[in-house]
Amino acid sequence: MAAPALSGVSRQVRCFSTSVVRPFTKLVRPPVQIYGIEGRYATALYSAASKQNKLEQVEKELLRVAQILKEPKVAASIMNPYIKRSVKVKSLNDMAAKERFSPLTSNLINLLAENGRLNNTPGVISAFSTIMSVHRGEVPCSVTTASPLDEATLTELKTVLKSFLSKNQILKLEVKTDPSIMGGMIVRIGEKYVDMSAKTKIQKLSRVMREVF
Repeated sequence: MAAPALSGVSRQVRCFSTSVVRPFTKLVRPPVQIYGIEGRYATALYSAASKQNKLEQVEKELLRVAQILKEPKVAASIMNPYIKRSVKVKSLNDMAAKERFSPLTSNLINLLAENGRLNNTPGVISAFSTIMSVHRGEVPCSVTTASPLDEATLTELKTVLKSFLSKNQILKLEVKTDPSIMGGMIVRIGEKYVDMSAKTKIQKLSRVMREVF
């Protein structure tokens, strides 16, 4: 029974994509495919915004939408399942007009409201942000250490990590501290993962010792 609902969503998303970019009809494929309902909406929005050269503008507007939806009063009314969709749509239209959002962003919000999928909004925004990150050539990288790194070490680390990237890629680094790893570091860059923490080394040593004794 789920298939008809899903196909209905697909039709609505395709309709959204084409309605805001006429006379263009061809879908601009994103640099990365994201699955699920959120991915469908984000992909349609990327295609529409790409054709109008408004990707950066839409991205900024979506971040603003995310901020607004976190406000207690807004969340209590717009996210309330007991409030009529027509009331939500009017409230969102007023918000879009006040914020002077582009038709692309306004149409997306209206479509989510009309389809009763406002709860998917954060996921759609996250999916669009991921697409835009890949679009810019950003490569996410997280480094976890037991204690904060000094500036000299951090600079050296960035240089080493950048050496693994291709010419047009941009390092998007997040540095975190976790005392439980005891020392060393854990590096995740793109799809690669390297655990050089003292905690893991001790665990490996412990397993070897148990096998020996």
